[in-house]
Amino acid sequence: MAALYTNNASTTLASGITNSATSLTVTSGNGTKFPSPTGIDYFMCTLQGASGTPIEIIKVTARSTDTFTIVRAQEGTTASAFNANDIVELRVTAAEMTQINQLGQGNASMLKNRVINGQMVIDQRNAGASVTPTNGAYTLDRWQAALSQSSKFSVQQNAGSVTPPVGFTKYLGVTSLSAYSVGISEVFNVQQVIEGFNIADLGWGTANAKTVTLSFQVYSSLTGTFGGALRNGAGNRSYPFSYSIPVANTWTSISVPIVGDTSGTWTTDNTAGLYIRFGLGVGSTFSGTAGSWSANDYYSATGAVSVVGTSGATFYITGVQLEVGSSATGFEYRVYSTELANCQRYCQWLPFDVQFTASAASSVLGISVPYKVTMRIVPSFTSVSADPNTAQAVLNNSTNAFVVSYSGVEAGVAQLLSANSGNSYVLGYRSLATAEL
Repeated sequence: MAALYTNNASTTLASGITNSATSLTVTSGNGTKFPSPTGIDYFMCTLQGASGTPIEIIKVTARSTDTFTIVRAQEGTTASAFNANDIVELRVTAAEMTQINQLGQGNASMLKNRVINGQMVIDQRNAGASVTPTNGAYTLDRWQAALSQSSKFSVQQNAGSVTPPVGFTKYLGVTSLSAYSVGISEVFNVQQVIEGFNIADLGWGTANAKTVTLSFQVYSSLTGTFGGALRNGAGNRSYPFSYSIPVANTWTSISVPIVGDTSGTWTTDNTAGLYIRFGLGVGSTFSGTAGSWSANDYYSATGAVSVVGTSGATFYITGVQLEVGSSATGFEYRVYSTELANCQRYCQWLPFDVQFTASAASSVLGISVPYKVTMRIVPSFTSVSADPNTAQAVLNNSTNAFVVSYSGVEAGVAQLLSANSGNSYVLGYRSLATAEL
């Protein structure tokens, strides 16, 4: 999503508009002075009465010759009625200047987007396979499932094989596995937990809390008002939000500005700093009024659509971005290797290829296994298993002869126990190290 500009774009209304109008027409032939948004681009305009008042800032999301499609009452202004010959001008707004001034102050190009794997390209655990997650399980990298009852939805990278939105090749796809009636204290959602280090500059919990904008692309077989929430690590501050999907099976661009929270405790270390939640069906106990902070642990907005309530319903999402500022800017695409490394701070496969000559039965060889990147904390690990990307070979050992002990966040130690004397090796195996939030 990019803001568009052009110089000296000024005209007047060809006819009056009401305070609820969603389009306007400018003086014939003058529409060409203004940009032509496509996709999720836009430009900002100011409407001003010929006498000087009223004044309203609008967002223009499309232009057809002299007719503009508009979103009313931007940046704290009030939707008003305007008359023919009132002024229409493309002006740089205060919010846009604020974003420019914040460059180098927490809104610069490096990690503009606080979400990791927002374009859903990394899937280390499942390699694109469908999974039916348990509560707390991770699906695509950095995206966790939270659910009160098992087997109510599945998750798969590019589930359903629909065409992703322009600019993207992957999405996280949720499919409902039954028509489940969600209990008042039950929750079903997908979420990302952002490390405290990566939100430290937001200043939340202080008088200097920065406004952020959450934006994403979403597609569902259902229509209506959907919901989600932002939450602190302690679970005692949350901000429910709602958004509309008006047309089924169509990618819809969503932008949610969120005023920074001046209350509560927001961690700024390597623990959970901020949860971003997308509701798939949330009971009333964990649903709150959209658009304001409260001292509660909410997962979604009151009255939101329940995806798990319809068997076979789908919910697809990609392009998730959280950035400083009151409006969404273009998605921050990161080099694949950079995004993979970002994910590997929390989860990475460690290859084990060990070979030595044992002097006797039960000889032990210990080797240092450096991690690909520094992990968030000393990781836990899965049992050693075959690496599907390479051939396996075992001599004088079994794969359960591995003892893996991690000594820090930079590297670990793997020990191989020989069954007999002589040449011993285990090749083509791996273990999954995890240090998730």
